[in-house]
Amino acid sequence: MREAFLFYSMTKQEQLLDHLLPFVTENKRGLFERIIAERTRHVTVVLEDIFQPHNASAVLRSCDVFGIQDVHIIENNYAYNVNPKVVMGASKWIDLHKYNKLENNTVDCINTLKNQGFKVYATTPHTDDCLVSSLPLNDKVALMFGTEQYGLSEVAMEHADGFVKIPMYGFTESLNISVSAAISLYEISKRLKESDINWQLSPQERTEILLKWCRKVVKSADLIEKEFMAS
Repeated sequence: MREAFLFYSMTKQEQLLDHLLPFVTENKRGLFERIIAERTRHVTVVLEDIFQPHNASAVLRSCDVFGIQDVHIIENNYAYNVNPKVVMGASKWIDLHKYNKLENNTVDCINTLKNQGFKVYATTPHTDDCLVSSLPLNDKVALMFGTEQYGLSEVAMEHADGFVKIPMYGFTESLNISVSAAISLYEISKRLKESDINWQLSPQERTEILLKWCRKVVKSADLIEKEFMAS
């Protein structure tokens, strides 16, 4: 009787997840549980008009490696297409949000993130606001990256809440975008895990993401789900 009560007190998503998980191999289930525990939506990454797909795809790999679940892609002048040889499957496990419907998608993206409670920081080597090692993390953080040649647009710089940079001590004034993102995310994820900030996913977010992952690896997941929902 108690088991029946627990089953029906679960959300439909939780019930569906419990139904799909047995179709996932034991090894993959263990991998899912280990990785989901390190995932965060406290930090996100924004890519503005990245026209070199191998660089943007390398950023996606870094996001997956450092537990960043969401990446926001602004397509004002250039559409982004995943480079499968570079991304190495990382795009399967993170959520991509594209902004390409309006005349100025940069403002749309920034406003969307601010409405979700993010502080938006423009990454630039030319504005001395704060170093990535001292970036405030109490609020949710969105890191914006622009192209290597032109950097972020003036619109992005004008609407950002602040500016952040990586310290550099050589003659070169900038880093490859994928390197910049990897260094920034390593530093921030390390600081988050050492802090008392509640950076981990909520139970509902965990369920939603695990469901997406199961659907990607379970053969005929759509048919299994359809039968379950009809029962």
